[in-house]
Amino acid sequence: MHRPGRMRVNRSWAAVTLVTAALSCGVVARAESCTTQSAMTDTERKALVTAVRGMAEKVQANDAAGLQAITIPEYAKNFSAIQNAVANAADRVKGATLVVEQIYLLDASDLKTGSDGKPGNAQFLCTLNHSIAEADFSIPALPAGRYGFGIVEARGIAAPYRLSFLIEQGGGTWQMAGFYPRAMTAAGHDGLWYWTEARKMAKTNEHWSSWLYYQQAEALLNPTPLIQSTHLEKLHNEQSAAAPPALSSGVSAESPLVVKGADGAEYHFVGLGVDDSLAKEKIDVIARLKVEQLGDPATARKRNTDAMSALVAAYPELRKSFHGVWILSEIPGQNPYATELAMNEIH
Repeated sequence: MHRPGRMRVNRSWAAVTLVTAALSCGVVARAESCTTQSAMTDTERKALVTAVRGMAEKVQANDAAGLQAITIPEYAKNFSAIQNAVANAADRVKGATLVVEQIYLLDASDLKTGSDGKPGNAQFLCTLNHSIAEADFSIPALPAGRYGFGIVEARGIAAPYRLSFLIEQGGGTWQMAGFYPRAMTAAGHDGLWYWTEARKMAKTNEHWSSWLYYQQAEALLNPTPLIQSTHLEKLHNEQSAAAPPALSSGVSAESPLVVKGADGAEYHFVGLGVDDSLAKEKIDVIARLKVEQLGDPATARKRNTDAMSALVAAYPELRKSFHGVWILSEIPGQNPYATELAMNEIH
């Protein structure tokens, strides 16, 4: 979740993020406090519910102009990324019943600026329902003020969807400060199903498939990419314990996954995840491939298909649990070259 300054669009979920964050709830004794809906006054609860429901209705109607009119100025003046996300989400929630599932009141009215005069970092550490469970909502460079977070579920459709909003109170009204559309199912299954399947795979030593299914579980269970809670921490711990040695440090530019092809060529993967954009009966593996140059389309496609062949040959268990493989050849500053094949097309 991003508040001041930057936006990122994720191709798998069309997620618009506006500042790094993780969610919390409850109330804590510090400058920043977080109140769950059960602890709010009726006035606070109704105001937040009305605000997020109205925003969700504008998304459902693909009313980007209407949503822009109630967005904080920093983002309203550069709305194109959010407008694209709204259009995508509107297609997903067409005909759905919108239900406000959760709301949170985030009070950072007394947050002090940093020593450099810039907005400080807000940290909300809270207990859930007076239990020992905790969740964290940390927003860097957050101006002092009152904020809210609302989760709206689109139900009654084939693929339930979630619309979440960070909102800021100003001038007696609530304005949108962050929009997070997320799928609640992938290939017809919800996050708990993927979590259960990941555990089964770990027990049968299908560690690569398990690691990726844990990723899918979190993507469906987590309303925004950077929420942290005791529930999600348990998922992360299970994923780490089940990860094959080659993934113990994750997959990144600093720690690439190196796979050799049948001809001895090396392929350096700097990202490994899951994708449901084709809406098939199973999700796809998506791998980001580091290359020195893209080359012409024929060359780029052959390199991508050779890379996916090498990946599946190295880890044949992937054939069982996934529909196919996406390869994205990447060079900084250029659009990636993407290739997708079903497993039965990969040789």
